[in-house]
Amino acid sequence: MLSALRPVQLAARRTASMSTSSAGSKSLTIGLIPADGIGREVIPAARQVLEALGSDVMPARLSFVDLDAGFEYFQRHGVALPEQTLAALKGDCDGALFGAVSSPSHRVAGYSSPIVGLRKQMDLYANVRPVISGAAATASGERRAIDMLIIRENTECLYIKEEALHEGAGGRYATATRRISEAASRRAGEMAFSMALQRDRMRQHVAAGERTWTGRPKVTVVHKSNVLSVTDGLWRETVRGVHAASAQYRERIDIEEQLVDSMVYRMFREPEAFDVVVAPNMYGDIISDGAAALVGSLGLVPSANVGDSFVVGEPVHGSAPDIAGKNIANPIAAIRSAAMLLERTGYASAALAIYRAVDKVLEAGLVRTPDLGGRSTTSDVTEAVCQLL
Repeated sequence: MLSALRPVQLAARRTASMSTSSAGSKSLTIGLIPADGIGREVIPAARQVLEALGSDVMPARLSFVDLDAGFEYFQRHGVALPEQTLAALKGDCDGALFGAVSSPSHRVAGYSSPIVGLRKQMDLYANVRPVISGAAATASGERRAIDMLIIRENTECLYIKEEALHEGAGGRYATATRRISEAASRRAGEMAFSMALQRDRMRQHVAAGERTWTGRPKVTVVHKSNVLSVTDGLWRETVRGVHAASAQYRERIDIEEQLVDSMVYRMFREPEAFDVVVAPNMYGDIISDGAAALVGSLGLVPSANVGDSFVVGEPVHGSAPDIAGKNIANPIAAIRSAAMLLERTGYASAALAIYRAVDKVLEAGLVRTPDLGGRSTTSDVTEAVCQLL
């Protein structure tokens, strides 16, 4: 899916101005939160790859802290995101990797998603998901090159989890609060526009004939303000305001809007039409999961939950309980998420080494897990990547 061999695609994964102090130190401490299901298989795989990095590309000494969270932990202890996990992340870790969570589809008293809580507690206000392929499969059956970056506001929308069940004259009814603020919308918009410029700067170092995106930088603002005129109206107005307030953004970046339903349609019909896409929390979640179909599998797509001073790498896929424990989960998304973490903590050379190794394994096509039509195991893929480092 991702080709880290092109500088612009490496830049696509750099999404926030993280502190680079860790790059000048001799150690990097990473919290590991496997959580549920296949998270307990893919996060150890990512650790194995990190430990295989040579000192020529990874000058820091890596250390790891094993941490608890998840629905299964909640079932045993009554809490999904324990305070000791948060304390360790805040006090001992430079970044973290999160596996997957088996959040139930029905209401469970006292339970709240640990990854949602983690994003709030650590102020990880943007979820960044690169969707890149030299030959993405579109709805028409054509294969086209795409280089799209989806930036999802990470702290608000319906995911604040303020729901209630009521009794009415016609029976029970449920309500949910949707929160959209200027502050959160502005931060997401600022990240989108700054990343659009960064991607454009990196493209200037790529031969014109090799560029996937050949136009001016462009940000697509996703909303549904024709129906949700107050909440999505505020989102739309605020993100557009970030563009309007900056002479640099106005002069160098094109801005467009897409209603969320037409965004999904266009993304599958013409994914090459998008550069940077920015969306409220729930829309961004749905769009980015759907975009994984363009590149073959959720098992290939990484993400990073990014704040101003911390980052948590997180594969896009879920906990996949049907294959958990069978050693057939695709570890690529988790491995790429680990590389994203390295980039944002100042170790771009190490990240690039991982991206290249993963790309070579995928291009060879000899080691593939069942989601990609192969018969290889999680361990097989992990070992194949390690051998190339």
